Amino acid sequence: MIASPADAVTAATVLGLPVLPVATGVFLVTYAVILTERVNRALVALAGAGVLVLTGLLSQSEAVAAIDFNTIGLLLGMMVIVTVTKETGLFQYMALKAAQLVAAEPIALLIMLSTITAVCSAFLDNVTTVLLIAPVTLSLTSMLKIDPWPYLIGAIFASNIGGTATLVGDPPNIMIGSATGLGFNAFIWHLTPVITVIHVVTVGLLVLVWRRDLVATPEARAAVMAMHPADALQDRRLLVNCLGVLAVVIAGFALHHATGLEVASIAMAGAVLLLLLETWSHTSEEQHHKVQSAVAEAEWVTLLFFVGLFVVVHGLVKVGLIDALAHRLLEATGGNLLATTMAVLWGSAFLSAIIDNIPYVATMIPLLQAMAPQLGTPEHTEVLWWSLSAGACLGGNGTLIGASANLVVAGIAAKQGYMITFLRYLKFGLPLMIVSIAISHLYIWLRYF
Repeated sequence: MIASPADAVTAATVLGLPVLPVATGVFLVTYAVILTERVNRALVALAGAGVLVLTGLLSQSEAVAAIDFNTIGLLLGMMVIVTVTKETGLFQYMALKAAQLVAAEPIALLIMLSTITAVCSAFLDNVTTVLLIAPVTLSLTSMLKIDPWPYLIGAIFASNIGGTATLVGDPPNIMIGSATGLGFNAFIWHLTPVITVIHVVTVGLLVLVWRRDLVATPEARAAVMAMHPADALQDRRLLVNCLGVLAVVIAGFALHHATGLEVASIAMAGAVLLLLLETWSHTSEEQHHKVQSAVAEAEWVTLLFFVGLFVVVHGLVKVGLIDALAHRLLEATGGNLLATTMAVLWGSAFLSAIIDNIPYVATMIPLLQAMAPQLGTPEHTEVLWWSLSAGACLGGNGTLIGASANLVVAGIAAKQGYMITFLRYLKFGLPLMIVSIAISHLYIWLRYF
């Protein structure tokens, strides 16, 4: 339950100003500067959090308590595991093997690479997945002498779609699971069925649109078939360790309700175990270097962004703005659970297409927590969280700036001389996003109402 906006809180002042406009102003300015992308977003979020603490609106202990360390720990643990796994060449091997399994036939390759991306994104975070898959995709399309555009679009969509399917696939899901206690199995049970359908439909539409352009010469296909995927595997012993630890961690996620362990504890334990397995036979100096390298490559800027964001959003919770917005939304939907669920789904999709879905979800979580008790029991209102997840994660496909994975792929493509412009992406991304949300709408209505 979110603390109610008591009159004593909303009437309080800080530096002679009412706390409500101060907290709201800090949030809006922080958000606006993040959208400009002129200043690093982690610095902006931390600056906003700092203002709330330095002005006395939040105490240091309140700010620390606002940070969701379950989300931070889960992300950090998985980042370390993926960083170590990357050294084995496993992801490059998978891409090359996929190409050869379909005889380097371009249409089949699009289907295969998109599916691999979706599956990897379900168990790794989608940004890490595209960092590993996109360069290999560009290399393969270059060898086949075909336009990489359909494959890059496929990678972006598959990463965000696949990431929606599980608790650990996309940061918004991690945040939702941590805030609500919904577990790994719950996300699979409620979201994976519709995500599977959405992936099949999306890839089918991509093939339909570009089928005439996806043609490679026999010579180009022969060059890909002549490559040796096994050459990509750098360290077989480390590969075995990585696969074993990943299997244990995923099993831990699936059983975390039975064991009582939080997903952050499982991910961090897996990261530590993998680092121990990788370094135990080396000298102390080599161990220090390997551990330092693995930890340093984690996305610390992203983690610090989360830290600042949690504090800034908590400022809105403390002054009662979130509770007030919840009451307004309830009034707008008449307190009807179906209307509220669909409003959350579609609203989340279009808002997440315009702004990054991470700060959006961080704002929506306390809002839904404040609304839910007035809409029904926790069992009945659980559907709100599935609509938020589907809308926020799938909505990220709508524009080039809708999700971090989109910008990562665009950056990788630009480094190799291939530009993905905002308008060209919008032409394909927005219609395909709307199709995915329409499928989600139908699924939610049929299954829950």
